[in-house]
Amino acid sequence: MADPDLPAAMETARRAAEAAAAAALRHFRTGVRVEVKPDRTPVTAADREAEAAALAVIRAAFPDHAVLGEESGAHAGDAAARWIVDPIDGTRGFTRGGSFWGPLVALEQGGSVVAGAMALPALGETYWAARGLGCWQRTGAAEPVRLRVSGVSDWSEATLSLGEMRFVLAPPLGDRIVGLARGAASARCYGDLAGAAMVLTGRAEAWIEAGVQVWDLAPLQILVEEAGGRFTDFEGRATVAGGRCVASNGLLHAHVLATLR
Repeated sequence: MADPDLPAAMETARRAAEAAAAAALRHFRTGVRVEVKPDRTPVTAADREAEAAALAVIRAAFPDHAVLGEESGAHAGDAAARWIVDPIDGTRGFTRGGSFWGPLVALEQGGSVVAGAMALPALGETYWAARGLGCWQRTGAAEPVRLRVSGVSDWSEATLSLGEMRFVLAPPLGDRIVGLARGAASARCYGDLAGAAMVLTGRAEAWIEAGVQVWDLAPLQILVEEAGGRFTDFEGRATVAGGRCVASNGLLHAHVLATLR
């Protein structure tokens, strides 16, 4: 198939993330009932409604594309172009009234993510990007700003952002990650997509995540790369498929990978 219209794909990703955010916010801090899926992860009506809202936006703009949703599974379409949707990354935090949760939306073309968006609805923040078009953030009704990762090049001055600790610190990598944290100026664990946002906004130099699924990472690669950073798995491959990643400002990526190895 022909390459997608990247400006349209970026706009669709942003609008899908915003639609999912609005749907989820209607249930936020309302005592929504929590169910447990077979994989022991939580799900709520907010997850399902947020996914349906995102898919409606995507289907209206790109009706022939395939879709993979965390809650509704695979939807048939042109396999060369696939949308990947996590309606609420951080459902557990959402159900407990936390702030660091939100939707993730990405378009994968020929195996590579070319456009994506995410939102932190409780904070009023939306992020979006597409190949060659930059990474953007809007907070509330303010004008969008183009994001750029930090210029810190000395690990002793760096801030390390960590993902789910029970996976990130599991053997055999746990001791190496602790070493990274001890060598950095500071280490933080906001969790889920909020941890990645730290790198996008220049408030952290590296983010490490592990033990997750493709929909938990899908848009983060394009967001980080378009902000001037680097995104790989622990072996240095630029992929979202492995369930673990390093996202960085690029300047300190080699140091993080070398330590993890």
